[in-house]
Amino acid sequence: MTPTLTAEKIDHTFVALADPTRRAILKHLSKGEARVTELARPFPVSLNAVSKHIRILERSGLVRRRVVGREHFLSFNPQPLDQALNWIETQRAKWNVRLDTLDALLRAEDRKVAVGRKRTSLTNKRAVNQKRKK
Repeated sequence: MTPTLTAEKIDHTFVALADPTRRAILKHLSKGEARVTELARPFPVSLNAVSKHIRILERSGLVRRRVVGREHFLSFNPQPLDQALNWIETQRAKWNVRLDTLDALLRAEDRKVAVGRKRTSLTNKRAVNQKRKK
């Protein structure tokens, strides 16, 4: 699979997950296969509106459709979630390395500043002591 296709699939997955109605549909389907009309029943929107949500879920691959005669059965497919999770974990690992490097650089800078302050403080104390001696 090419990186562009993977990125596009992940984009579709995130778009599908971005809507609370679609997440509710997925939650229902995680319990098992259901008819389109059964899925639409609890929502205060038209069957056409639910069908549009289902099309977005199908485009992402999160939902599969099985047609038997005039009945349409939908089921949940977790594979796109696994791909999205993989992407998230890869990004997290990259950012953790970057942030750890930044943290180390900032700590080193803080140590340099602290050493510089100590030196300045010691130099000032010496100057004050020398003035007192005169």
